[in-house]
This record gives sequence, structure tokens and C-alpha cells, in this order.
Amino acid sequence: MADKKPEILVIGGGIGGLTLALSLHKRGIPCQVFEAATEFKPLGVGINMMPHAIRVLTSLGLQPTLENYGVAAKEFTFFNRHGQFILAEPCGLHAGYEYPHFSIHRGDLHKVLYDAVIERLGPEAVHLGHRCTGVDQNSDSVTARFEGTGPKTGSIAIAVDGFHSAVRRQYYPNEGAPHFGGINMWRGVTRRKPFLSAASVTRIGTVARGKMTIYPIRNFKDGTQLINWSTEQPRDDHKLNDWATPGRIEDFIEPFRNWDFDWLDVPALIAGAEFILEYPMVDRDPVNKWTHGRVTLLGDAAHPMYPRGGNGGAQAILDAEVISRLLDEMDDPAAALHAYEDERLDVTNNIVLTNRAQPPDVIIEKVEELTGGEPFEKLEDIIDPAQLVAISESYKNTAGYSLEKVGGAR
Repeated sequence: MADKKPEILVIGGGIGGLTLALSLHKRGIPCQVFEAATEFKPLGVGINMMPHAIRVLTSLGLQPTLENYGVAAKEFTFFNRHGQFILAEPCGLHAGYEYPHFSIHRGDLHKVLYDAVIERLGPEAVHLGHRCTGVDQNSDSVTARFEGTGPKTGSIAIAVDGFHSAVRRQYYPNEGAPHFGGINMWRGVTRRKPFLSAASVTRIGTVARGKMTIYPIRNFKDGTQLINWSTEQPRDDHKLNDWATPGRIEDFIEPFRNWDFDWLDVPALIAGAEFILEYPMVDRDPVNKWTHGRVTLLGDAAHPMYPRGGNGGAQAILDAEVISRLLDEMDDPAAALHAYEDERLDVTNNIVLTNRAQPPDVIIEKVEELTGGEPFEKLEDIIDPAQLVAISESYKNTAGYSLEKVGGAR
């Protein structure tokens, strides 16, 4: 184990930044977290944490707390736009993984991470109201500049400041606007009785004719659940990508007016939402360099991707594990940052491109193509279900959460 380094600057207190702080602390490496927000609020909607991400969070001692907040998913289910069943696959522990799959409110996940950082590192390790405007460095240290407050100096800086990263913009000033895929998302949460297995991550339909992704993210004592739902629809234009932008039902409801299936009333689910948020499907073209001397990028600052399959949060968590391990193993922190880039850059860039071209619901799109969007009488007459399973396994392998890559239960 290498000697511990001077304090590390973690720029950003989201999922990736807080996981990084906990990972560094576990290895005895001191750090300070600088977050732009002036207070932590339970923002956003649901997120799926696959077993590869839960493996890391479990190693940080967080699984028991996560179980108190999220829903341990049992299965992925796929239906066409007529509500007809296409495929069900077990997930998490039910698929033989050593670690569960948690569907959880993003705000709850953030709270679990934040509370752990405050408890383990102390409240003085987290600095709110510190919006980074850029970094400067020399051969021995790096200094982060912040809006409205003084600069901070450390041994290295790890920029986890999100999709609109100021540090990324410093090194890629001509990158331009985000890449818009011609799809807009609307997302919401609705409290209601459970549907299907009460632990199903369910995808219905296709983007072209109406698509929904629906899953529970919180259990209540009265037997109801908080259900997360989202829809993706083609659009020619879009607003700025901001997770807090309010959405309107009338802007997206049309494809779902008649989706009252015997297992779920989708229009009622949407109408009962506590709130609705609108978000464009945007990412950025992959870059071939994250590390610049004593500064590197992590999470959305490094590889902003479409918010599909929980990949954004999961890949930030995996980044945090790798970089903290390398900083612990190597004497030269700048060399550790380069080693982190070597290990993670190609993997995550591939996921960015896969999320554009082949999302998890490509299974439904295949059936839609073969049936012309019409109801079918018998799925086996249209496609061998084994082919659908193979498509799903291919995506899992690319995203890094196949059973082979994560490991099964012992």
C-alpha cells in the first residue's frame, strides 16, 4: 500500500462525488468535497442500481441502509404497446447475482451517501455553496477556484461536477452544445398499489409509438408503493437539460390514452403523479482524454450518457472505486489518474454509444418490427424467445453488469 497523499479535492457532491469520498476514506486517503448547491434536497425521481454498482456500495457498508429505502427488484419485464407480455427475466439476487438490484428514489440514494459521508468524514469535509469555475495547477498541487468564495488547494482535483462540468469545459472549450438524440423524456412518481410482482422493472412499447418504463422505488407501511415512471418520445427540439424542469401531461399523454391494461392502468398512473419533470435525451460525444496533469474527470463530467438503465449513476460509482484503488496503490497521484483513465475510458465511451444505438428496450423494438406494431397471437410464432434473451445479455455485457462480469452468489 502506497503512502497516503495530501488532501484530494472532490469537485461535486452528487452520487459519484460522495461515493468517491467514501471510497477514499475507506482507504485512509483524506479528501474534501465541494458542492455547488447551498443545501442538499431530495431531487429527481427513480434510479436503478444494478448489482455491479451495489457491489461497490456494499463494500462501503451501505447495503443495509439501502434496503430500508429502496425496493429490491425481482425481474425485468417487457410488454408491447398493447399490453401483451413479451419477456420476463429475473434480476439481482433472483438471477443468481451475489448482490441485489435496487430500484430507489435518487433523493434517497443521495441521502444514504451524504449521511455516510457526514458520519465518517465529518461535516467539515463537505463544503456547500462552492460552485467551481476552474482549476490551476503546478508540478506539486492543484488549486480549484470557486464562485463567490476563496480558492482551495490540494494534491489533485477530481471533477465530478456533472453534465455541465466547468472543469470539462476548461479543457474542452469548443465542445459545443450537447448531442440531442431527437427524444424527450417525461418522468414522474405516483403513489399507488403494487403492480405485477411488486418488484418489477417494466418496459412497455417503443419510442416511435409510445414507450414507458415503470418500477417501484419505495415501499410504504400501508402496502402502497411509490412508482417511478418515464416516457420517451421523438421531438424536433428540446429545452436545456435540467433535472428540475417541470413537465405537462398534455405534452406527452397522447400515445397512452388507451393503455388501460388488466395489470396496470397507465393513464391513471400518470394522472396521479406527485409531480412531472421534463428532460431531453442528451449526451456528449466521447472524448479521448480525461486526465490533465493533476486533474481528471469522473462520472457525467467524464462520460455524459443517455439516462437509460441506471448507467449514469452506476458508471460514476464504478469510476469512484477504480480511482480510489489506484490512488491507494500508486505512489504518484498524477500517474494514478492516468491509470484510471486507461482502465475506464474505453469501457464507458462504449456504453455512451451503445445507449444511443441499442437501449435495453431494443427487445420490444424487435417484436414491434416483426409484427408491424400489431397484436400477436403467439410470440413463439414470431421470434424465438431465446433470441430476445440473447439481445438482453448483450446489453448487460456491454454495460458491465452481466452475471459473468459481476459474479454470482457464493
